[in-house]
Amino acid sequence: MTYILVINAGSSSIKYQLIDMDNEEVKAKGLVERIGIEGAQLTHTTTGKDKIIVKKAMADHGVAMQEVIKALTDEELGAVKSMDEIQAVGHRVLHGGEKFTQPSLVDENVLDGIREYIELGPLHNPANIKGIETCMALMPGIPNVAVFDTAFHQTMPDYAYLYGIPYDAYKDHKIRKYGFHGTSHRYITMQIEKKLGRKDLRIITCHLGNGSSLAAVKDGKCIDTTMGLTPLEGLIMGTRSGDIDPTAVTYIMKKYDMTAEEVVSFLNKKSGVLGISGVSSDFRDLEAAANEGNEKAQLALNMFIYRIKKYIGAFAAALGGVDVIAFAGGIGENDGYIRSECLKGLDFLNVSIDDEANKGRGELDITGADSKVKVLVIPTNEELMIARETKALAL
Repeated sequence: MTYILVINAGSSSIKYQLIDMDNEEVKAKGLVERIGIEGAQLTHTTTGKDKIIVKKAMADHGVAMQEVIKALTDEELGAVKSMDEIQAVGHRVLHGGEKFTQPSLVDENVLDGIREYIELGPLHNPANIKGIETCMALMPGIPNVAVFDTAFHQTMPDYAYLYGIPYDAYKDHKIRKYGFHGTSHRYITMQIEKKLGRKDLRIITCHLGNGSSLAAVKDGKCIDTTMGLTPLEGLIMGTRSGDIDPTAVTYIMKKYDMTAEEVVSFLNKKSGVLGISGVSSDFRDLEAAANEGNEKAQLALNMFIYRIKKYIGAFAAALGGVDVIAFAGGIGENDGYIRSECLKGLDFLNVSIDDEANKGRGELDITGADSKVKVLVIPTNEELMIARETKALAL
């Protein structure tokens, strides 16, 4: 057995999976919520066993990780007898900037590098660091690997990632497009290459969920993506505005008497389809409301779909054509309506789908009979991708 623990530490949460890499099976998984907040809770499930639910105060990530270890090693409901059975720990890290183009075996230099990008990932990088430091302290001698959300996109050419601002802003402060969801886009790309038995492909990967992004991938390498300096750029999302005129931001600040921090929160947490519809950031709720005649809910859906379609067209141009369009993420994998609407009107790209196949869920080939572009649904698995990267580097 080759056990790898995958950790995704958020500002007040820890998601984790224990994967046996001999067969890539999930042996256990869990979530700690509300760390440092009243009502903290751990929910743990070992495959084939009953859940463990722990409700107690957890002041910080160190305390939370101690509870995770207790759950993993629980005599009756745990997955391992001791943490010594775990060969390595893989961590999702949001922002690796230009420094980290590949996963990295963690040492003090790597931790210092992650700290450098706290300013660009203020909500996530500190939590990612806490997760790594906690595992290093509680599991001494076990290698830790950092897998960066931004790494896959570091193959973008400079004319794609630079903004039209003075070059010194990039040179001195590294203000540029970085892109996110990279672990997912890489996993989808690799699954497509495996499925079609070739790498010389022009692929548009569509990771659609509460946070959404597209990537243009040529011969296995990302050449462009929708998210930017932060995950705010690009598509309209659950609560994020996506692309917006920068002057609109200062205008909003004046009209609503907001500080810089308040307007960033406004654009990240109160905008998107939630802000447009006034209903929800959950697309299931939006579709239900739209079906009942809620015009703003339908407008929010239309805006989301339009932005995706626009970027598919733009990325097809950037790639010089497209061989595969792939959908993933909670919406991409489960919402046939969204998939269908995003591809309507793309006849000029010779794209069509099989409406009957599109009613399914899970891994699907929904390519239409006369389509020259392969249209696939590829369930993403970021945890498995992190585990694979960790195994390759640490073992």
